[in-house]
Amino acid sequence: MATNGTAKVCPAPMKATSNGAFQGDNPLDFALPLLILQICLVIVFTRTLALILKPLRQPRVIAEIIGGILLGPSALGRSTKFLHRVFPARSMTVLDTVANIGLLFFLFLVGLELDIRAIRRTGKKSLGIAVAGITFPFVLGIGTSVVLRSTISKGVDHAPFLVFMGVSLSITAFPVLARILAELKLLTTDVGRMAMSAAAVNDVAAWILLALAIALSGDNTSPLVSVWVLLCGCAFVAAAILFLRPALAFMARRSHGGEPVNELYICITLSLVLAAGFVTDTIGIHALFGAFVVGLVVPKDGPFAEILIEKIEDLVSGLFLPLYFVSSGLKTNVATISGGQSWGLLVLVIFTACFGKIVGTVVVSSILKVPMREAVVLGFLMNTKGLVELIVLNIGKDRKVLNDQTFAILVLMALFTTFITTPIVTALYKPARKIASYTHRTVQLRGPDSEFRILACFHSTRNIPTMINLIESSRGTGRGRLCVYAMHLMELSERSSAISMVHKARRNGLPFWNKKRTHKDQMVIAFEAYQQLSSVSVRPMTAISPLNSIHEDICTSAYQKQVAMILLPFHKYQRLDGVMESLGHSFHLVNQQVIRHAPCSVGILVDRGLGGTSQVSASHVSYSIAIPFFGGRDDREALAYGVRMAEHPGIKLTVINFVAPPGKSLLDWNTGDGAATVQINEITQDGKEDDDQLFSEPNVTENESISYEKQVVEGKAGIVAKLRSMTNTNLFLVGRMSAVAGLTERSDCPEMGPVGSFLASSEFSTTASVLVIQQYNPTANFSPLAEEEASELSDGADDSPV
Repeated sequence: MATNGTAKVCPAPMKATSNGAFQGDNPLDFALPLLILQICLVIVFTRTLALILKPLRQPRVIAEIIGGILLGPSALGRSTKFLHRVFPARSMTVLDTVANIGLLFFLFLVGLELDIRAIRRTGKKSLGIAVAGITFPFVLGIGTSVVLRSTISKGVDHAPFLVFMGVSLSITAFPVLARILAELKLLTTDVGRMAMSAAAVNDVAAWILLALAIALSGDNTSPLVSVWVLLCGCAFVAAAILFLRPALAFMARRSHGGEPVNELYICITLSLVLAAGFVTDTIGIHALFGAFVVGLVVPKDGPFAEILIEKIEDLVSGLFLPLYFVSSGLKTNVATISGGQSWGLLVLVIFTACFGKIVGTVVVSSILKVPMREAVVLGFLMNTKGLVELIVLNIGKDRKVLNDQTFAILVLMALFTTFITTPIVTALYKPARKIASYTHRTVQLRGPDSEFRILACFHSTRNIPTMINLIESSRGTGRGRLCVYAMHLMELSERSSAISMVHKARRNGLPFWNKKRTHKDQMVIAFEAYQQLSSVSVRPMTAISPLNSIHEDICTSAYQKQVAMILLPFHKYQRLDGVMESLGHSFHLVNQQVIRHAPCSVGILVDRGLGGTSQVSASHVSYSIAIPFFGGRDDREALAYGVRMAEHPGIKLTVINFVAPPGKSLLDWNTGDGAATVQINEITQDGKEDDDQLFSEPNVTENESISYEKQVVEGKAGIVAKLRSMTNTNLFLVGRMSAVAGLTERSDCPEMGPVGSFLASSEFSTTASVLVIQQYNPTANFSPLAEEEASELSDGADDSPV
């Protein structure tokens, strides 16, 4: 087409793939290789920012929003060469399409996270806070929209602009809030429970308001069009409830736990997500709304929803969703905010957003008799923004309701309000952890008639058979019964399934044990079955936290439940070839932190299949247990635990008391090959009388199940030879800091001690499990995670959930 003698030529569409550089093609001129480069650049850039912000305990969404802005025209995009080469205008259709497909499925995951039944059960306080958290900011958003329309947003339609401003100021990001609460250990507090319930209500209300805003923002000026859009949207929701939900429920009922879900069901569900997106886009709402509704109507009971999350969350959240933040960042130009008026409007919008949420929440919370400090904290928590906020803003910009300057101001508002949440809540609210003191913190000093309490932790099903068989062997026959708190340690990550877990667990507490559980944790079913077959009391628990702080949940639970011993799985597992392979450094650090902060004795279990791969009944228990005894408080604790196990009729206990020749010590020797001498500072020799007294007690000397052997050794070689000769041993009990120098050349597991490190090594055995025990030492220099109340010591503990 020619205009005024000049030809206006539209750029040719990008071809999908190139013929390669050797054929003279530039890969960046073709859609697929350019998209691959964009995805890789975005992932590396945003993940690097996430690592930088991790010490500030910021959610990953902050790094992704900042990354998108920095890649856009606000920073790196100021270089036209970079912008035209990496993010050229003709590639944006492909980038936006891929990003929106990822966003479509992410909103389906968000719908899966929300349980409408839980929202219906929301208490009066949470409902009041949710209503206030929406109403106050929405009303203030009306006033702000008037100011913006008279300054930087002249000429926009009044009604849609008002609704978009109200929605953008009143949104609370449920997934982001859940991660912040979990990071700050507030999920089980009254504040956390109210915030999560209110945020869930707010999330649903935000989508209803967004549908209203989209319906009002069409190009057609006739109000009847908006009415038709809203009516059709309501009809779609009704059809999803009446027709889609029964179909999805049918597929969910035919998907059983422990069995693979039919691939056809997965395919049908994902296709329904796309089809629902097509329908709502045709209606004129947005494709994302259809995906969200399908996620809402999927039944939450059973494995079906979990399998759906597992199938798509990593690909969507890790690969495609960051593209949406970059797509948003490319539309955000902070440079448009220039001059006193623009910066003043930015301050006004931020103040209005914070004032509306915080004041509205505080006023209603005070009326509902929530303490003032908690009310203020609730206000800041409810002010958390996230992905839904960006979706609202992007839709508003695409519909030309928000111009570049208004869009940039609102993006910065969302970033600021979310960024300040964690530091302000941390400064304002530190829930006191005052725990009643208790006496029975060790096995050795536990009274014969007192209840023996164990906190048994496990990561996966791999740990459970050996843990249960160890517990069965520990129940003894004395008058004091055994109570086991079985704690499933679950990592809280950035994955959607983590937030789904939090949503299911929040009303029970964290850590928690359940009186009524609608969602069965498959990993505690084995413990429940064991309880039915034994006289042991088993309480299932779950801890959901980042691995770098999950030790706080373990130790705090030990305080609250007043246990005598914490059992932890070793951070390495044995492969089929006998080699011990690490689960990861994070699991290693968990054990080290528990050892350092535990309020009671601790045992680390090296699992080599005690009793096989299944639970062994009481009548079939037949174990040979050995205790290498060198002296010291930890060895005495191991012996006390072994004596209790020897009460079981199916257990034979062998105690080998290693002693040095007269005038020598097992604490120091030369290995003969230049290895450094191991110094064990925690061992003192003044416990020799305590060792001798323990061996003279009747429960040791008069028990037919216990055999005692004194072994004189001059050094490492004699000890190693004796331990290797015990080929029929099923389990070794050993003190962590035994009065002996190291048996290995080098160990990367200081928490296992000199003997435990050797017994846990791949070179020692492929069949004998090991339990390394550290006795609680009240005089040790450790940092307690809870403050003990200055009250009279109690023998028992309150069994109420915490």
